Amino acid sequence: MTGRGQGSAGDLLELVRSGRAITRGALQQATGLSRATVGQRLDRLFRAGWLREGAGGPVDSPLGGRPSITLEFDDAHAVVLAADLDTRHARAAVVSLTGELLAEHSGTLVIEDGPDVVLGELGRWFAELLEKAGHRADEVCGIGLAVPGPVDSESGRVVQPPMMPGWDGYDIRGRLARSFTEHTGAAAVPVLVDNDANLMAYGEQRTSCPDCSAFVLVKVSTGIGAGVVVGGSIFRGIDGGAGDIGHIRVGADALCRCGSRGCLAAVASGGAVARRLAEAGVPAASGADVRDLLTAGHPEAAALAREAGRQVGDVLATVVTLLNPGVLMIAGDLAGTAFLTGVRELLYQRALPRSTAHLDVVTSRLGERAGLVGAGALVVEHLYAPERVEERLAALGV
Repeated sequence: MTGRGQGSAGDLLELVRSGRAITRGALQQATGLSRATVGQRLDRLFRAGWLREGAGGPVDSPLGGRPSITLEFDDAHAVVLAADLDTRHARAAVVSLTGELLAEHSGTLVIEDGPDVVLGELGRWFAELLEKAGHRADEVCGIGLAVPGPVDSESGRVVQPPMMPGWDGYDIRGRLARSFTEHTGAAAVPVLVDNDANLMAYGEQRTSCPDCSAFVLVKVSTGIGAGVVVGGSIFRGIDGGAGDIGHIRVGADALCRCGSRGCLAAVASGGAVARRLAEAGVPAASGADVRDLLTAGHPEAAALAREAGRQVGDVLATVVTLLNPGVLMIAGDLAGTAFLTGVRELLYQRALPRSTAHLDVVTSRLGERAGLVGAGALVVEHLYAPERVEERLAALGV
């Protein structure tokens, strides 16, 4: 076991949740603990409401006997709240501990209105969603939030976000926790914040490609960002800046929202395509407008999306050569046939054949729900990690 020698109650819960050991006998074998010690530690988990007994498993002994009672993580004892912010739109949901969206809402929230306004409104959404889902506020164990900017995971604060004016260094965790309390009357709960592409990648990898040890998701909407999941964990870099491929210089002279010229996002994002369409007389102001035009089969939008895909594919050739992922997933407003065709054209032309021999280039499976699923999973994995389980059980007095 990891660092706790004989295996704590948190270790036992982790073994059950992962499916590596789901009977008392299997837990004894996996940990080396005695039957009595396993029983004592399981009893704490039962009293907390985190474990339940399932159906009897197969009889292991050739001599027959009673089947072993299986153990299951009881996902009914709590729920998670999740939200995914874009520049002018947001989604929020009540999420079960196993990732099921129990109630969902989407609507207009303008990131430029500032964190106090946006996070205050999210608290109101959460209160309404809990009522819709039929859950009490005191059943919420945590909140996960996806934001369109780089996040320092230790503090939960965004760091110099080009698309989030007024948010730099703001205490997002504290404000959202207070907003939840203000609108529900419940005690504050832990709040986790991460970049939207990171959480989309986390949700997609866990749901669609759990066996993929190196997974990359590229979100192309108002801006461009990538999320990387390696060995089942989000790769964030030293201070949350990993995956910010939208600000790689590509040689063009276009002015980017970050203040630099020639960034990939300035020429190949949904916002950049919308500007080019508007200059050509086609009404488009955002990546969402481009998505609608692509859905309607607009030829000029398709041509520009394919060109943007080629520009992104040129950059992704380097990303793929560096990381050698098994899956490269394209998500966001431009994630359609035209853009994907452009990506593949340049990617396979520029990347080493060895890097793409076992690469699947696909589009999002979860669509607009990916960030919510990832945000929910982030909270669950944080709160039910073995070391945190011990702290929480002690706080519950069990």
